[in-house]
Amino acid sequence: MKVAYYKEFSHELNRDMEFKVFGHAGKPCLVFPPQDGRFYDYENFGMIEAAKEYIEAGKLQMFCCDSIDGETWSNQSGDPRERIQLQERWFHYICDELVPRIYELCDYPDKENKGLMATGCSMGGYHATNAFFRRPDLFDVLLSQSGIFEASYFFHDYRDELTHCNSPVDYMHDLSQNDPRMPLYQRAEIIFSCGRGAWEQDMESSLHKLSASLEEKGIDAWVDFWGYDVAHDWYWWKKQIVYFLQFIL
Repeated sequence: MKVAYYKEFSHELNRDMEFKVFGHAGKPCLVFPPQDGRFYDYENFGMIEAAKEYIEAGKLQMFCCDSIDGETWSNQSGDPRERIQLQERWFHYICDELVPRIYELCDYPDKENKGLMATGCSMGGYHATNAFFRRPDLFDVLLSQSGIFEASYFFHDYRDELTHCNSPVDYMHDLSQNDPRMPLYQRAEIIFSCGRGAWEQDMESSLHKLSASLEEKGIDAWVDFWGYDVAHDWYWWKKQIVYFLQFIL
């Protein structure tokens, strides 16, 4: 398997950011790490190995990015306005700096459609979902595993325009049927998975809220709740990605 590591300066964040690429061709997929995670977590916890069949066959190319969750979502003692402003800058790093680098680095199988896949587990599932729904012009496939989709889970009673636009449950509830992104959502492939077992209850509840809004707006999504034995854990996320990739690629 072809593997490449990059450490490049981000003007949005005024720091070096790291990412790692797995594969030589195929559908480009941006992988977001779990809460407070790093670009190497997806590999270290066996997700790259789980997807190896598709990566080595040139059907999938995975770009694993870094997070700064420890300064934003997880920094409960920090100033909430500063935290969400930094989250927004990180979001623009992803969309305005990292995505163009992915365009440069990958060999698109479809030259007319440069859509990326977004995926991640736990907080990575949130980040993938937020990126997809805010920028469906960049992302045309979403596989979100065990995400939580409400900014209030981390910001509690604090609300402003930036927490709203980073809270998929809220902004998709408020989405107008005339929103110009609607046709992009409707042609995209959207998959959510979540267990019903240990440590999945908050994620299950949040996904029910988001899926209700999508159904109300007429946005087709495959929402797959797994069994009561399925925990918030890498063991199950590996099983899920093997299962879902056969339908995506």
